[in-house]
Amino acid sequence: MAMSLGSPDGDDDEVIGAINTTPLVDVMLVLLIIFLITIPVVTHTVPVKLPNEANQAYKTKPENINIAVNRKGEAFWNEEFMPNEAALLNRLKSAAVLVPQPEVHIRGDQDARYEFVGKVILAAQRAGIAKVGFVTEPPARGG
Repeated sequence: MAMSLGSPDGDDDEVIGAINTTPLVDVMLVLLIIFLITIPVVTHTVPVKLPNEANQAYKTKPENINIAVNRKGEAFWNEEFMPNEAALLNRLKSAAVLVPQPEVHIRGDQDARYEFVGKVILAAQRAGIAKVGFVTEPPARGG
């Protein structure tokens, strides 16, 4: 092991211009080993086949029932006003016995209370309608 004691003539004013990179290399090697050990643990997951996403516009069939609920809570059956819940329930019961049973699409106003839409869902459930869906407006493209 060698030790530098300075120049023999006593002139110690020289500046050492070299950077000692050994500590940097040691730290980088330790980090590399840590990453190599932890990456397989992070990427290990349960193998699951995920479903493919298909976003297609839904084609409305003429036999489907469109029920609109405005912000006041009034229900409309294919643009025909339903005066009360009993009339809506009777109409849904008559549609529930059709073969094949039509789907009910509910279009709730953005400012309507959930109670109003919930009453339409309850009426469809009481009538025995198997398929109930909600119609929403797609977001604007690009945002």
